[in-house]
Amino acid sequence: MMQRYLVTLVLFYIIVGNGCNNKYAASNRAYRQQAKEFAKMLKQRPGMVDSTPAPGIWVGTVNFGMRKPGFVILHHTAQKSCDSTLQTFITPISQVSAHYVICKNGTVHHMLNDYLRAWHAGNSRWGNLADVNSSSIGIEIDNNGFEPFTEAQINSLLILLRKLKKDYNIPAGNFIGHSDIAPKRKVDPSRYFPWQLLAQNGFGAWYDTTGIQLPASFDAVRSLRVIGYDIRDSAAAIRAFKLHFVPQDTMAVLSESERKIIYSLSNKY
Repeated sequence: MMQRYLVTLVLFYIIVGNGCNNKYAASNRAYRQQAKEFAKMLKQRPGMVDSTPAPGIWVGTVNFGMRKPGFVILHHTAQKSCDSTLQTFITPISQVSAHYVICKNGTVHHMLNDYLRAWHAGNSRWGNLADVNSSSIGIEIDNNGFEPFTEAQINSLLILLRKLKKDYNIPAGNFIGHSDIAPKRKVDPSRYFPWQLLAQNGFGAWYDTTGIQLPASFDAVRSLRVIGYDIRDSAAAIRAFKLHFVPQDTMAVLSESERKIIYSLSNKY
């Protein structure tokens, strides 16, 4: 009798569990299948590419590992709900994704293994890095871009960032925003994002202009390039810098105090 009860209880939890996850069952199956295909590719011997290879000889090195992310890129979703974002990321036609999605109530959805390449950065650049997707983790935070982020979201984000920083030894300066790496196209994670709070916790750089005297030869735009900004469109680079560090000002011109901020930041890179 007890055995029958336990079997019934297990079946009940399986059914309930499957029911709770049924909404994403199809996308979860697709994820597992694609992961298996990638695993098959990793097991294959490297192909012969030289015009005169040593026939039939392949020597597998024992010194290798998975590619580890070196950057974290923060976004706001600009969608009406967390569920809308999840649906977008499991729809093949959208061609966009992220590793994590953080809902307004602080729930964190881990959508992609950290070692895999998500499609979140698009056409972007940071310093000499032109393929940001290949070396970064993308985190989307449920927010329409015109409202403050919730306390629950930021608390969950800080917990997640601590783990990522520890797991992958990511430098503090490599926690940046989508607008930083794509200044002509993007404005996320918006001027409501608490960058200073993150920097105080070790995620991202911040400035201290106390006692700073600018050198006569100081070039603010070139210093933005030192920080990492793409300055091919200098006005866009200035606006992106301000969105991150001086969010109350949207003009593409620099005041003396803002030039000092750039000088302070450029000395951290």
